[in-house]
Amino acid sequence: MKYNFVKKTITLALAAGMVMGLAACGSSAPPNTVFSLDDMAGKTIGVQLGTTGDTYASDYKEEQEKAGVKGTKVEQYSKGADAVQALKQGKIDCVMIDRQPAEAFVEKNDDLTILEEDFTEEDYAIAISKENTELKEKINEALAELKEDGTLDAIMSNYIGDDTKGKNPYESPADVDRSNGTLTMATNAEFPPYEYHEGGEIVGIDVDMARAVCDKLGMELKIEDMAFDAIINAVQSGKADIGVAGMTVTPDRLENIDFTDSYTTSQQVIIVRKK
Repeated sequence: MKYNFVKKTITLALAAGMVMGLAACGSSAPPNTVFSLDDMAGKTIGVQLGTTGDTYASDYKEEQEKAGVKGTKVEQYSKGADAVQALKQGKIDCVMIDRQPAEAFVEKNDDLTILEEDFTEEDYAIAISKENTELKEKINEALAELKEDGTLDAIMSNYIGDDTKGKNPYESPADVDRSNGTLTMATNAEFPPYEYHEGGEIVGIDVDMARAVCDKLGMELKIEDMAFDAIINAVQSGKADIGVAGMTVTPDRLENIDFTDSYTTSQQVIIVRKK
């Protein structure tokens, strides 16, 4: 199952109302009323435009409307950070986003937290043109090797977790061959820890993964930063060879684009205010 569509009961609604009534008058944002997935019904959900969070939230809204539950809204933002800021300001009730970016946002905002229950689980893969089957096969071979030799796990641990975080940065072999040309990667560098700006560069899990793939293919990696919802068009049109931005394989996307094998798994989670 992708979602839990249990309707919010009258008791929960009354409890939420009591919490609202007990809120401090001087609070800069209204108190949280989303304590579980059931509480999302009738609330305003913030998402990043074009992401799977956007898709799941829109589907959730439709399911609620079919069930006769009114008031559920989806607010789209160009950046996940903008959705988080709107949540902090009380403009929306929660944010649906991938787990790792959610954890990065919560780490920097002690007034936010993540619901314990995941909304759904998803696989990340590299977007590639349906016509580019040869490159897809080569990338799949490279990903299999990187999984087998532990490189992908090492890249993940450099950005996620406490024991090895920041202690094992990926480095390309000194004698790597780059004679097979350039691989252009379209991304949206607003999605930490997968891709983000640091020190004037785009860094993150996806960047290191793509660089490791290029090392296997004997290619130079070129990164093009753009809006998330422009990535698939860039790959389709040939402006980019691949799209890498924590992208989930979905039926809608498969109508226009192909994907490599999955390189990691994540979850869609819900960020709420602590108050």
